[in-house]
Amino acid sequence: IQDRIKAAADRAGRSSSDITLIAVSKTKAPDLIEAAYLSGQRVFGENRVQEITAKFDPRPHEDIELHMSGTLQSNKVRPAVACSDWIQSIDREKILMTVSRAASELGRSLNICIEVNTSGESSKHGLTDADELMLLAEKAMTLPGLRLRGLMTIGPLLSEGADDVRRAFVSLRHMHEDVARRLAPPEWDSLSMGMSNDFELAIAEGATMVRVGTALFGARDYGGQS
Repeated sequence: IQDRIKAAADRAGRSSSDITLIAVSKTKAPDLIEAAYLSGQRVFGENRVQEITAKFDPRPHEDIELHMSGTLQSNKVRPAVACSDWIQSIDREKILMTVSRAASELGRSLNICIEVNTSGESSKHGLTDADELMLLAEKAMTLPGLRLRGLMTIGPLLSEGADDVRRAFVSLRHMHEDVARRLAPPEWDSLSMGMSNDFELAIAEGATMVRVGTALFGARDYGGQS
């Protein structure tokens, strides 16, 4: 995967050192996480609060960085904040406020990304309106316990066409540029986009973080999980 990231970065005239691989271990057992760690991986992610707390609280190694990228419910915010270094799925003011409050109470400075729905699919979460994005980003900049870092999206399925996927990533990059121009957040440096099937397209369009699960750990076994 790192070789593919480097090759995609080279094609885009970028440095692979500017791209963070997030190993998403959804449904996978801790022994595979340990194997990835021993291979040099330090940044991990989960989509479900239950999994991030079960596998990483306490952390098996102190130098692991943790990203929560799944949709958060209000009653699960506190354990997510306690365990994570990043929350990438902020998509409404209620969750933003709840995350800020939990981070402040826990004495944490939490990196956050705002999730944007760039595909227009009703099955996906995230903001769809540019004005709402600006309002949420502006609000995030005023709240304690938070460091607003960038935007996250999940693109359409690659089977629907590479052009559609690329357009979704271009859209997120343009939104990122608009926020930078209009609000100038002080640490606005992150574009989280691209997963196992499309991360090379995402790198071509400016991704600074790619969230890869299946290509690293194999097909997921949901085993009755929803």
